[in-house]
Amino acid sequence: MAQQRPVYPGIHQDQYGGMTDAGRIIRDAWVFGILPETETCEGWDYGRLEQLHAQVLEAWEPYGHLVSNLPDDLRQRHERIYDEAVRQARAAGWHPDPSGDD
Repeated sequence: MAQQRPVYPGIHQDQYGGMTDAGRIIRDAWVFGILPETETCEGWDYGRLEQLHAQVLEAWEPYGHLVSNLPDDLRQRHERIYDEAVRQARAAGWHPDPSGDD
């Protein structure tokens, strides 16, 4: 009998309101227009998320992986997407780790 591969629950069902590595990859994909903001990646296998991660890393490359280097339109989209994510996560009880590990 074939063993089922684990699948991602989707950013809205992810731990900490999606404040995880997978959630960050998905949000960054939204920022760069790699995925529409309606795509939650629910049901994706982790191999597919790894492929998305590679695309996101490539999209960040011209900007040195720094939000401050993004052009205004991308920086504003990043701010909107991440501000909303933090607001929702905090409302769900998430608190950032002061050590920076979260």
